[in-house]
Amino acid sequence: MLIEKRLTELGIEIKEAVSPIANYVSVRQCGNLLFLSGAGPVRDGKATLVGRLGENLSLEQGYAAAREGAINLICALKSHLGNLDRVEQIVKLLGFVNCTTDFTKQPAVIDGASDLFVEVFGDKGRHARSAVGTNSLPMGIPVEVEIIVQIRPKEV
Repeated sequence: MLIEKRLTELGIEIKEAVSPIANYVSVRQCGNLLFLSGAGPVRDGKATLVGRLGENLSLEQGYAAAREGAINLICALKSHLGNLDRVEQIVKLLGFVNCTTDFTKQPAVIDGASDLFVEVFGDKGRHARSAVGTNSLPMGIPVEVEIIVQIRPKEV
């Protein structure tokens, strides 16, 4: 349980995974790959932050929102896997930033998620990535992130 120890050291509490808000599943496994649905700054079914970067939210708030979305993804991973040490590699991260048309710092916002995955998983947290600006996200959240994860088989 090395990853859970690391989470404790970082002061990150893993809670129950956020339930989907529509007709989809949070995690879909295909072989040794997990495809995780998008997550943002949401707790107990409610957005913890709403707004748009470049309009009424700062870069720092966007970074924190991406980090919170990444924590929610780790919660979903824990719920699906049971043991986070089964994570072999965070393969790909896709981040959406709710922003104005002139906002161009999407990569710096999504670093909130990327930095967290590296802090938690070390080199296994390094990933390929896309950071995209959009004009709207569900519930008015500023950031949504999703990941693809390679896992080790369950030990018997």
